[in-house]
Amino acid sequence: MKPFVIDEATIAQVHQSMKYDTLTCRKLVEEYLSRIKAYDQQGPKLNSVICINPKALEEADALDQKFIANGLSGPLHGIPVLLKDNVDTCDLPTTGGSLSLEGFTPDDDAFITRKFRESGALILAKTNLHEFAIWGETISSILGQTLNPYDQTRTPGGSSGGTGASIAANFGMVGIGTDTINSIRSPASANNLVGIRPTIGLVSRDGIIPYSFTQDTAGPICRTVEDAVRVLDVIAGYDPADDETAWSIGRKPTSYVASLKEDGLKEKRMGVLESFFGIDAIHLETNKAVRNSIEAMANQGAEIVSINEKIDSDYLVSEISVHLHDLKDHLNVYLGALPNHASVHSVEEVLVSGKYHPGIEENLKKAMALSTGTPEYHKRLVERGKLQTQVMKLIADDQLDALVYPHQKQLVCKVGGSQNERNGVLGSVTGFPSICVQAGFSTPSKTAPLGVPIGMEILGRPFSEATLIEIAYGFEQVSHLRKPPLSASPLSGQARPGSD
Repeated sequence: MKPFVIDEATIAQVHQSMKYDTLTCRKLVEEYLSRIKAYDQQGPKLNSVICINPKALEEADALDQKFIANGLSGPLHGIPVLLKDNVDTCDLPTTGGSLSLEGFTPDDDAFITRKFRESGALILAKTNLHEFAIWGETISSILGQTLNPYDQTRTPGGSSGGTGASIAANFGMVGIGTDTINSIRSPASANNLVGIRPTIGLVSRDGIIPYSFTQDTAGPICRTVEDAVRVLDVIAGYDPADDETAWSIGRKPTSYVASLKEDGLKEKRMGVLESFFGIDAIHLETNKAVRNSIEAMANQGAEIVSINEKIDSDYLVSEISVHLHDLKDHLNVYLGALPNHASVHSVEEVLVSGKYHPGIEENLKKAMALSTGTPEYHKRLVERGKLQTQVMKLIADDQLDALVYPHQKQLVCKVGGSQNERNGVLGSVTGFPSICVQAGFSTPSKTAPLGVPIGMEILGRPFSEATLIEIAYGFEQVSHLRKPPLSASPLSGQARPGSD
């Protein structure tokens, strides 16, 4: 058996190496810690990790002892996980990226954190995010700006950009993002990764700092579809602490791994949402990559149907999404329930403290003037229901298995800029599932030697994750578009997996 190589390693490869006694959890954790040390605050200075689990090696040793005694302790035994720092951990601070919560450690784990531990996984680190997940450039008062490992002049998307940059740079094996408008799929698109935004109700939000209970969910950000699916298997399911997950009962298969079919594209009808493509020069690179990916789908037996119905993603963000209307009320539910030793207990107290990045002040103040239960709020919910029906009818009329389109019409923005023309809002406002997969790169440049990553979204009906996984996996098996960033090359002269 070949020696284990950490760069681009998968869950299956780790477990195989453990079974052949060529890898331990301690060795795996040591190698990831070495990469974080070399590239997060040194080298390209990606600035993606907020804190590292100080007991990671101790926990790795315990997992190795369990393996010696009984073999793999669960489906993610020994797998180092990177959690976005708005997911509660009882043994590590959870800050939401805000100095207003610096040093605060929750009393309990989030539901998904607990599921990871029960599966045998190891929480390696907490990653940066756009503060309180409020926007998409991944800049926070607790850590600052995270950089894109493929082009350090650009952002890594967001709000889960710390997870995206870290997973792309091989700082951990699998990661978690949360998504209110774009925030799982944006970092996946910008960092040449796979991101799954599940149907609202498939994954519990309990113990996750909320933005909008109407639109929030959590999901995997990984380097491969298979690893993302293995994570989804672990974190999905009913949680009495999140009422919305009652909708998942009877609609979740025993395992999504069964949907990893190499011929998953065969006889699938894919609707290309033409209004989600740009028409100007700034859109050419994205359009080319995504059109080529759609052609590759057709070559593998998918039937491609052009959908010309006009849907304006910017309009959905500004006129239908309820994220800012929910923000104050829903974030206050979390902050208000924090123990006395937490430094803030409301959005108002965050503003009074001054301990936040100035870039979120406008949205915080705007949210303070908005609320749930207003006529405008109910109007948006009515429009949301109409959009859900509109998308379901599009799928029904053309007998589609999924819709497909670029995640972002143009390349991810430069540092100092703001994200524009992201299409992830369709999944978040409807609550429908979406998978973002690698669609390729822009033309290489001086700052982006491989090019800037481009992502493609695949969206389906509620609880159609199994079908979307078949499509995404089938596409991945023929496209092979994942490339690790040159800025975070192998350490100690290691070769890339598959190299001579």
